[in-house]
Amino acid sequence: MDSLIIRGSKPLNGTIPISGAKNSALKLMAAALLTDEPVELLNMPNLADSRFMSRLLSTLGVDVYWPQNHSVCRLNAASITSTIAPYDLVRKMRATFNVLGPLLARIGHATVSLPGGCAIGARPVNFHLDAFEKMGADIVIEQGYVKAAAIRGLKGADIELPFPSVGATEHTMLAATLAKGTTRIKNAAREPEIVDIAAMLTGMGAKIEGAGTSTITIEGVERLSGISHQVMADRIEAGTYAIAVAATGGDVFLERAPAHEMTALIEHLRAAGVTVEEVEGGIRVSRNGKRLKAVDVDVQPHPGFATDLQAQFMALMTTADGVSHFTENIFENRFMHAPELNRLGAHIDVQGNKAVVTGVGQLKGAPVMATDLRASVSLVIAGLVAQGETQVNRIYHLDRGFENLEAKLNACGADVVRESETAEAV
Repeated sequence: MDSLIIRGSKPLNGTIPISGAKNSALKLMAAALLTDEPVELLNMPNLADSRFMSRLLSTLGVDVYWPQNHSVCRLNAASITSTIAPYDLVRKMRATFNVLGPLLARIGHATVSLPGGCAIGARPVNFHLDAFEKMGADIVIEQGYVKAAAIRGLKGADIELPFPSVGATEHTMLAATLAKGTTRIKNAAREPEIVDIAAMLTGMGAKIEGAGTSTITIEGVERLSGISHQVMADRIEAGTYAIAVAATGGDVFLERAPAHEMTALIEHLRAAGVTVEEVEGGIRVSRNGKRLKAVDVDVQPHPGFATDLQAQFMALMTTADGVSHFTENIFENRFMHAPELNRLGAHIDVQGNKAVVTGVGQLKGAPVMATDLRASVSLVIAGLVAQGETQVNRIYHLDRGFENLEAKLNACGADVVRESETAEAV
């Protein structure tokens, strides 16, 4: 199993190009199931998760053309040969569950395993299934599989989500594009990725209004056409590198970083004493070596502070002057990085969904273990700051969400080396 060896205390200087957004790309790939015409996705992030989604789509009959290390992915679902998404291909990544709605909308039935994914909480799919039932689907859960049927087609419905779930909003929107009549999603999530997905669907012929607001209206159409669509830049990747520069010091231009979608993070960075400038083509982040100030974080749905940046910002606050308070309102179990940060010399006390971070003078390198995608990159950030050598183990989580992480960091002066375990000679 691979690990990263980080020799810290080096400022970052240079340019980091921001890849396409993982959280958008995976749902855009699932949307290709809604049409029998070719779909081309530009600026595709070359990640373990997106490659995994392409494997699942292939088993359903989708013709996938996506050479390794290319940023253009071509999908053609002219013929759906299977409507079964098996456990082995769904348990490792939650986003694969999003093939259920498109299959149900286009074919009228699907059997999809209940999802797995990172260990950051239960993240149940009942909101998704409740929405499909309101749209006329018959749903049965047997032996870990969701069996759904809408032989006469899905019908538009008024759906009010109990919580502005991003996954349920996206999934319902995908299915509703081919439903008969009008679907209204109330208390919808407002994340930028939802706007990106709606933009692609609209380009395919869907009729969607209100994406990015708390009420989304979808008027179903009979069919969707093919499209060439550019995946939006990844605001979470951009935010992660912005935090890394804030932590280490230095001056980095984040090429293609979407400043208008990162407002909450930028405000928190500036409050901590970091210089963030919106410039043509991206964002410039710099810190001149002055100590950081402690800043409180209250995680909320967009446009609030993103849960996917909470672990990274906590790593930043470990060496700030003062005490910062974190409240995680989205997922349970999303402070699993705290004990690992403490191994590096941080002072973090966790009580339920709250954490108190008391800044220390210096972190020191040590072996640590990643528990999920965002936690793993928070340990990388801490390792970049720490004196000496930090070994981050179980980095397969990183490969799920960060494209060319060590190459991007090393190009700006970091010292990060990937090591692979080799089997002992027999």
